[in-house]
This record gives sequence, C-alpha cells and structure tokens, in this order.
Amino acid sequence: MIVANELRKQYGKQEAIEGLTFSVPEGSAFALIGANGAGKTTTIKILMNILQPSSGHATIFGVDSQRLSANEFQRIGYVSENQQMPLALTVGEYLDYLRPFYPRWDKPLERSLVRELGLPADRRIGALSHGMRMKMALVSALPFHPDLLVLDEPFNGLDALVRDELMEGMMDLAGEMTIFISSHDLSEIDSFATEVAFVDQGRLLFQDSMETLMGRFREVQIVLEGEALVPGNIPSEWINVKAMGSVVSFVDTRFAESTMSGRLSPYWSHIQRVETKPLSLRAIFTTLARASRTSQNKNSEVSL
Repeated sequence: MIVANELRKQYGKQEAIEGLTFSVPEGSAFALIGANGAGKTTTIKILMNILQPSSGHATIFGVDSQRLSANEFQRIGYVSENQQMPLALTVGEYLDYLRPFYPRWDKPLERSLVRELGLPADRRIGALSHGMRMKMALVSALPFHPDLLVLDEPFNGLDALVRDELMEGMMDLAGEMTIFISSHDLSEIDSFATEVAFVDQGRLLFQDSMETLMGRFREVQIVLEGEALVPGNIPSEWINVKAMGSVVSFVDTRFAESTMSGRLSPYWSHIQRVETKPLSLRAIFTTLARASRTSQNKNSEVSL
C-alpha cells in the first residue's frame, strides 16, 4: 500500500528525517510511533505530497507520491490534529461541499457517523471544540470508504471519551481499509495496530509486526546468590542493564524462552531465579528511546 525508500528531508543544515525505509502492507493497521519532533508528521506530509523529499522516494498504491492525482486522493482519507477546515461553514454545509468530490460517498454512512459522534449539523466549524473538530475531520474522511486512512496524531489533546468515540468510528470500518497512524500516545493504538515502525530523531530504528514485537521484548530479572555485577561485554540486544544488591535487570530485545538460560550462564553464575515479564508497547517505546539516545551519546549501537 505504501513503500518509502531512503526518504530524507532537510531544512537548512537540519535533517528532519534521515533515510527512512519502510513498507505498509495492504489491510494492515500500521503505526508510526515516536516522540514529538521525531519526524512523523514530516514523513506523512511527504507521503501525501504536501512536502517534497530532499532525496529518496515513496509510492502510494504503486504511484510516486510526488505524482499523486485526484484518482489516488479519492482513495485516501486524511485526518490531522492541525487539519484546516472552512470555519465559516456549518458541519452540514461542509459535508455538502465534500460529497461531490468522491464517487463512492456513502450518505447513509455519513448520517450514521454524524449521529454516533454527536456532531451538530447546524453548528459552524469555527464554533466547535478541538475534540468536535477531530470528529468532524473523521466524518469527512470515512464516508467515501477510503482504501487508505492516514491519521496524524489524531488523539492529541483529546479527552478519554472523545478518543474512545473516534476509535469506535474507525474500528467499525477497519476491515475495509489500510490504516496508517502516527502517534506518540501509544495506549490508544496498541489494541488495534498490526504493524509498528519506530522513528527516533528522524531515523527509523525498526519495523515489526505487533505480534513479533510483543513476542521478542521481555523485561528480565535475575536473582543471584551474591552481589550482582554488570559484565562489560554483555550482548547488544540486552539494554537498560542495571544491578542492585543481588538483582540484575535488563530488557531483552530478542527474547527466546528456549535459549534464555544458556545465554545467561556465560555472564552470571549461581543464579537463583530468573523472572521474565512482557512489555507494553508504551514500555517498549520508552525503553528504546532512552537506549537509542544513550547509544548516540556514547557513539555505540543498540541491536534491535
């Protein structure tokens, strides 16, 4: 559905994104995650031909992103936290304006979304709250049954109820389209994302299926008989290694239950107990962000 190849974007001497390469499988719910300022919005704007890359290229539906035409945009729904809409129009007037642009516009679905999300059809967009404007943006993007729904930080600044309502509106139609979502707020996406790519300071650290990602990351805690020490030659896939008292803890980015004991024995003897615990997407994100920045400061690498 989307293929990005060595995308770069420079503003003067500053690189907003540095050689991003990733692909979005058709039918997936693809999450591009990273902290604010990591390059997510810049990436999306390049994909949508709002910005041109300094180098590299991307394709949407097999079409170069810099050559997207009305035919492709009729298949793309786009929702952004900073989306501009005609503030003087009412909700109903804006939907009347949009409808003729999309041959597949589903008016019963439009009415259903307006009703379910509680949008007042006669209220001017400029008088809507931030949360209601995000609902308006979603209602503008879904009735034509897009093949690709692009969401740029759609939950930013929204209260929990509005986030839930937006999620329900998307998930009702999720099976019909590919979803590409960027976010730094991960609690809303870990329940439905099928593919995850992690970008930090403009660089893509990895892309994985959610199933693989959640399977290979574990928090490991080792209880020793004596004082715990951290060897100087530990594997690069063990990150955030700490020792306190008789306990060593770290995050294993390539966890495998069958080989765990064999991998530990060269580094620690007299092990009393080993405990492992799965990590949430948020915990994986924060752990990797810290490890990445620590490794950059030390000019070393983290194996992901």
